[in-house]
Amino acid sequence: MTKTTHFAAAAVAALAVAAPFAAAAQGVPAGNAAAGYQKTQMCAGCHGIEGWRTAFPEVYKVPKLGGQHQAYIVKALQAYKSGERSHPSMRAVAASLSDQDMADLAAFYSQTSLTTTAKMP
Repeated sequence: MTKTTHFAAAAVAALAVAAPFAAAAQGVPAGNAAAGYQKTQMCAGCHGIEGWRTAFPEVYKVPKLGGQHQAYIVKALQAYKSGERSHPSMRAVAASLSDQDMADLAAFYSQTSLTTTAKMP
């Protein structure tokens, strides 16, 4: 095989791996981390407190958002909004979010450290 053939084979393999991720992202607007930072007030009350545990509807540790993958955050928020995920507080928050809000929040949290108290540069 020539160098060109190896390169083409590698490119096809890379596209085959990336295609499902690109397809999953279709229909979701591009997120803006700076805009997402401006929308974090509703998240920080629970997700921004180190070691916070919620008591409704049951006691559990609240997950950290910082450092999560952008697509995961969007998918989770969409699932709360649709009712696929059923936590009452998160359903209420997600119901108030547009697709753009979800994308912006996901862009911000995916770029922060593992805590939600990070500040925009």
